[in-house]
Amino acid sequence: MRSEAEMMQLILAVAQKISQVKAVAMSGSRVNKNVTKDEFQDYDIVYIVDDKKTLLENRQWLNAFGQRLIMQTPEETVLWPSELGECFTFLMLFEDGNRIDLTLCPISYIQQWSAGEPMIKILSDPQRLLANLPEPSDNAYQFLSATQRTFNECCNEFWWVSTYVVKGLARGELLYASDHLYTICQKELLRLLSWKAVLQKDKINVGKNYKYLFNFLPEKQQTFENLLSFSSIDACWQSLFATQTSFHDEAKDFAQIAGFEYINSTAEKIIAYTQQHYELANNRD
Repeated sequence: MRSEAEMMQLILAVAQKISQVKAVAMSGSRVNKNVTKDEFQDYDIVYIVDDKKTLLENRQWLNAFGQRLIMQTPEETVLWPSELGECFTFLMLFEDGNRIDLTLCPISYIQQWSAGEPMIKILSDPQRLLANLPEPSDNAYQFLSATQRTFNECCNEFWWVSTYVVKGLARGELLYASDHLYTICQKELLRLLSWKAVLQKDKINVGKNYKYLFNFLPEKQQTFENLLSFSSIDACWQSLFATQTSFHDEAKDFAQIAGFEYINSTAEKIIAYTQQHYELANNRD
């Protein structure tokens, strides 16, 4: 695997050979000093260009980065419409394991692009096109503390969607049930745990998909991971019960610490509802 120094040298060397590239910057986790580096970190690179069209028409210049294992160009997909406006991205995983997410950003679109990138490091900018960018800061990634309203909404969403999981399991629809259980109910539990971590640590960055959360709450990690069992209808029932118990306990504790109101009766009714339909489903079997 090519080293970080080799990759950075290559990224700049390729840019220097392309007349359309007027500046080079890097964003993402490699700019964030608070993120531990590892071999899977992407190189989130932006080439500021004065002519994007010619670089898209003839893409042979991409070969200079090395042999690609796979590449994706999100702005050309039908299933996932572009969200980058005038920018165009090449997502490239190379055979040596390195990955570059390379964005072509027109000069006229610098302001719009930079507005969505709080962590930017300038690598080359001879014309000072990026001179007015703010200093890199991960403040935008800080997890915000809860309010009584957001806490109420989190709890309501958890208990409401729990009934979808019950419905799916009672019908024997494992995919439907497990999808709602993980992508909504357990994500709300992660949100709640993140709020607890904020109370303890003040400012935290839990990362995408809460990947750093258990750095702040290591004692909660195994308990949460034990919930991730959806291999059968019965396993999913047991995961639902355990998830409900965990959320209920964490919500009561959090409310007490934060000085919030928590409606115990809603939780108790939904837990009873879940138990009732579990027993009915087992009796039918």
